Amino acid sequence: MRLTNCHNFHDFRRLARRRLPRPIFDYIDGAADDEVAYRRNCESFDGCDLVPNVLRGVSEVDMSVTVLGQKLAMPIFCSPTALQRLFHHAGERAVAAVAAKFGTMFGVSSLGTVSLEELRAEHDTPQIYQFYFHKDRALNHAMMERAKTAGIEVMMLTVDTITGGNRERDLRTGFSIPMRLTFGGMLQFALKPMWGINYVTHKSFSLPQLDAHLKMDGSAVSIGRYLTEMLDQSMNWDDVAEMVQFWDGQFCLKGVMSVEDARHAVEIGCTGIVLSNHGGRQLDGSRAAFDQLAEIVDAVGDRIDVIMDGGVQRGTHVLKALSLGARAIGLGRYYLFPLAAAGQPGVERALGLMREEIERDMKLMGCTKVDQLSRSNIRFR
Repeated sequence: MRLTNCHNFHDFRRLARRRLPRPIFDYIDGAADDEVAYRRNCESFDGCDLVPNVLRGVSEVDMSVTVLGQKLAMPIFCSPTALQRLFHHAGERAVAAVAAKFGTMFGVSSLGTVSLEELRAEHDTPQIYQFYFHKDRALNHAMMERAKTAGIEVMMLTVDTITGGNRERDLRTGFSIPMRLTFGGMLQFALKPMWGINYVTHKSFSLPQLDAHLKMDGSAVSIGRYLTEMLDQSMNWDDVAEMVQFWDGQFCLKGVMSVEDARHAVEIGCTGIVLSNHGGRQLDGSRAAFDQLAEIVDAVGDRIDVIMDGGVQRGTHVLKALSLGARAIGLGRYYLFPLAAAGQPGVERALGLMREEIERDMKLMGCTKVDQLSRSNIRFR
């Protein structure tokens, strides 16, 4: 299977599966417990139908949106995701370059494998810095100061990872950082030698946002242990309010799912929230973000930018979320599988296909601008 034969999310996923050792593929593809929430994220769009209008003159379509104070050429952006160097040696560099080409925003994770300063120097497209709340408050402030100095536009605090999710696929393979694989996991790496060759012949793996604070020696700090041992489970709204004031700019909470929490975010001065269940990777059985979207937009959508992610695989999914009031939609696995499959050309093809779908679907809906999409355009079964 070739990149040119990839026409949708599932094609990219199949190509990535062929390229990646199973432990790494499962890290991207897997979710918590029985993976019910992961499946529900994708299925949630199926019960919503689009109602198009015709004869509206759609020769020109403007897909641009303004979200978190940033003008984007299209209503999607590349959400911050961890450990991209493991999926392809180009990692965040490839994603940032493609986001810049398409005029949209990209995120850098505190568990990212390229420094936010390097990406800021290379691209002037809007950049998000995603981080977690650590027990070491001085570390939290240092990370925010670093982002300020680098010129990052948007600070995003992930709030749904107060402890690590039970990702059983990773437990079976022994996936961790550094790698401490089971015998079965090692066998899977042996079956994909090209991944190993590419991994060892390019720049060494590192976590530049955390290298000074997270020891990468023989004790094998897994992602779950990092989330459980270094992060502060006592974090509360007062802590976040202090961070919002300290940042004094575009500040977004990722992982908000209830109306009550959305209202709290408004009250403490956040400028955005991302409705998300972390791709089903944290609390299994949690509600899909798309299913919560209308309720939260009705409660706070006139006072804060409401964004969503989770399960988005098609341009029609994007249009449904926009019709319910989302300001923009974050993509995660949608660009990670293409990255793993083919590096920067894969991400470029995936975002290009999504842009084409959104433009075509807007024309078929009879819309020339995003703000023309409304709930009059959708029906729930």
